[in-house]
Amino acid sequence: MDWASVAGVLLALAGIIIGQTMEGGKISSLLQPAAFAIVVIGTFGAVLLQTRFKTFVRGIRMLRLVFAPPQDSRAALARDINAWNQAARRDGLLSLERYMLASKDQFNTKGLRLIVDGIAPEKLRQLLDTEITAYETAERQAVRIWESAAGYSPTIGILGAVLGLIHVMENLTDPSKLGSGIAIAFVSTIYGVGLANLFFYPIANKLKAIVTQAVHQQEIAAQVFYDIATGDHTRVIEERIATLMREH
Repeated sequence: MDWASVAGVLLALAGIIIGQTMEGGKISSLLQPAAFAIVVIGTFGAVLLQTRFKTFVRGIRMLRLVFAPPQDSRAALARDINAWNQAARRDGLLSLERYMLASKDQFNTKGLRLIVDGIAPEKLRQLLDTEITAYETAERQAVRIWESAAGYSPTIGILGAVLGLIHVMENLTDPSKLGSGIAIAFVSTIYGVGLANLFFYPIANKLKAIVTQAVHQQEIAAQVFYDIATGDHTRVIEERIATLMREH
C-alpha cells in the first residue's frame, strides 16, 4: 500500500472540509448527489466517447496502481542480469534456455528466447524496441483517460452549474426550491474543479511515473540482451546494472 497516496487523498479532502468549516459553512452543503452525478457520470461519459472501450477499462484498472504500486523489481532484475551474463559466458548462449523457461516476465522471456534462437543482435534489438514502443503506447493511452477526465471535469462542472441555475429560474415562484438549485449550481463547479486538480491530474501523473519506470527497466534489459548476444565486455553489463539501480 502506498500510504503517501492515501495521505494525499485524505489531506485534499481535509483541506476542503476544514476550509468550509472555517468559513462558517456546513459540510452537508457540499454533499449534493445530483451535482456529483452530473460531473462524474458526464466526465467519464465524455472520456469513454473519445476512447476505445478496451483502453478505457485498462485505464480504470490502472487506478489500483496509485494506491498499490508494483514492487520495485530493480534488484531482482539486476540479479537476473548477472545470472544471464555469467551463464552465457560460462556455458554458451543456449544455456539461457533454462532462464527463459523459468522467467515470469513476458518481456524478459522474449529477449532470452531471441538470444537462444540465435537471432542477429541488431535484429534482436529492433524487435525488443518495437515491443517496448507497443507497451509504452498502450500504457500511456490508458493513462491518458485520467488526463482527459481532468480536462473535461471543470467544463462539466460549469454545465452542472448552468443546469442548477435553470432549475432556480424555473422555480422562482417557489422559494422553497431555490436553495437546492443554487446549491447544485455552485457545488457542481466545486466538484468539477476539485476532482480535476485534486484527483484526476495527480492520478495521471502518478501513473505516468509508474509507466516511465517500467519502460526504463525494459530499455535497460533490451540493451543487456543485445550486449549478451554480441558477447560484449562484462564491464559494460555492470554499467547497465549501475544505471538500472540509479533509476527512481
